[in-house]
Amino acid sequence: MSQAESSKDNQRADSNAHPTPPAPGTLRVVPLGGVGEFGMNMMVLEYGDDIVVIDCGLQFPDQEMLGIDLVVPDTDYLESRLPNVRAILLTHGHEDHIGGLPYIIPRLKAPVYGTALTLGLVRAKLREFDLEDYVPLRTVKPRDRVKLGVFDVEFISVTHSIPDAVCLAVHTPEGIVLHTGDYRIDPSPVAGDGFDTFSLSRCGEEGVILLMADSTNVEREGSTESEFEVRDELEHIFAEAPRQVIMAMFSTAIYRMQVAIDAAVKVGRKVFIVGYSIERNEEIARELGCLHYGDGVVFDDRAIESYPPEKRVILTSGTQGETLSALSRMSLENHKRVRIEADDTIVLSSRIIPGNERAVYRMINHFYRLGARIFYERNSHVHVSGHAYRDEMRAMLAMTKPAYLTPVHGELYQLIAHKQLAMENGMSEERVQVIEDGQSLEISGGVMRRGPRVHSGPLLVDGKTVGEIGEVVLRDRRNLSQDGMITVILVIDRSNGDILAGPDIISRGFVYMDENAELIQRCKEVVLDAYNDFDAPSREEKDVVQTGVRKALRKLLRDETSLFPVILPVVMEV
Repeated sequence: MSQAESSKDNQRADSNAHPTPPAPGTLRVVPLGGVGEFGMNMMVLEYGDDIVVIDCGLQFPDQEMLGIDLVVPDTDYLESRLPNVRAILLTHGHEDHIGGLPYIIPRLKAPVYGTALTLGLVRAKLREFDLEDYVPLRTVKPRDRVKLGVFDVEFISVTHSIPDAVCLAVHTPEGIVLHTGDYRIDPSPVAGDGFDTFSLSRCGEEGVILLMADSTNVEREGSTESEFEVRDELEHIFAEAPRQVIMAMFSTAIYRMQVAIDAAVKVGRKVFIVGYSIERNEEIARELGCLHYGDGVVFDDRAIESYPPEKRVILTSGTQGETLSALSRMSLENHKRVRIEADDTIVLSSRIIPGNERAVYRMINHFYRLGARIFYERNSHVHVSGHAYRDEMRAMLAMTKPAYLTPVHGELYQLIAHKQLAMENGMSEERVQVIEDGQSLEISGGVMRRGPRVHSGPLLVDGKTVGEIGEVVLRDRRNLSQDGMITVILVIDRSNGDILAGPDIISRGFVYMDENAELIQRCKEVVLDAYNDFDAPSREEKDVVQTGVRKALRKLLRDETSLFPVILPVVMEV
């Protein structure tokens, strides 16, 4: 067993990975991601022998997760109950709600339900992993109802920053469990079915036992603005721009894409889509009728040179300064089709996600050095949020009249602020349960209480491996990045255990060997002393020799340098 696997097994043993099923007549609610954090959204509802899963998102790694590509929810709890998993239900098509599917579907093998655009985006992702036909993808429309074991799931239209977003009213023997997904209450949406106040109010009249509600913008008073507010600003920027406009957004921000296209058409500019993910999503959205524009308006990047700079609006992604994004490459002047010139206009039409500030401002500085004009959320009105503000949260509580509230989709301080908002609006403290990933809730007889804690946490995706990278590997990577590596090579005579060659010391990222000859010599001496301390039977065990050498060398380097490089002993027998 690898060190990573051993570490993961220890974590599971410590966290009660497989608690017993809920008692008869009890509904269990288990967040496996997205509660107490942003991203990696996954919620589990369990009653008897039936389980439904809401969303299956990803999260991007933090700076400590060196070399990790993505993070997805650990589904060990669900895998222990695999025959009971009836379906995965999707609220909308953003990556933090669907991005984990290619990595989780092979583990769960459950049918996936979602609206047309959501499943269109999912299907494209699964195709890249040769998983398109691995599980059934079942399209639903707002106000459809689907029977899944004991659960009767109703899909209710809400407004967000992407079309086809829904909240889920899960009718259970204990009453309705309502999961809002991501929402805002937009009275004049760009397109789509709009915010279904009627269905939500009806659920409130029928009896919502538990509301799980988005907490993202709980600190913002008032209500969100419409996408049309952004369109007016974009029309002004596009009209006044002396040369080409490069506008960046999240690749799934379909409504923002629509208002940008509308603004470009109004001021007489052509639109060019640059970047694989945004081009793919634009094609899917138009095929499904979620984007609307006439012929001769939108082109791919191969047609850019066919129009002068003052007639171009280039839509791309990369607003968070992602290293390999098209926008980042443009800022570094190494994009194959787009060159930034003085007086070009750059529009970053998104919020800066906390933690990404350094990368974003570094990219902005590059654009300024090239003479570009920059518009972003802190100096112009080029972005509105897709998440409810406090007035809309109050409206959600008033419409649904929940017996209990559990804030979701936010960090702990936001969940607590959401609890305080609910209490200010008449809910008693015991009716609002703030939990984090892995802490279950159980409802029986109309009463909700805390249930057992279950194993949850991140599965780290590194290349094609999922969940094989653990804390031991990450620790080694951190040490390599900070203090480098030392390799010790010993050649041993198999017949008598004598040293035939070495010890040779190789340093990478630790010290420059030519300027630290004295330290390298002491390292060799310590290795020899450690080896000579072994008796004959111990010298026959390579693992014992490597461990002893590593321990002796680590002590020397700690005392001499206060550094902790990765030490790799290599023992060869001849």
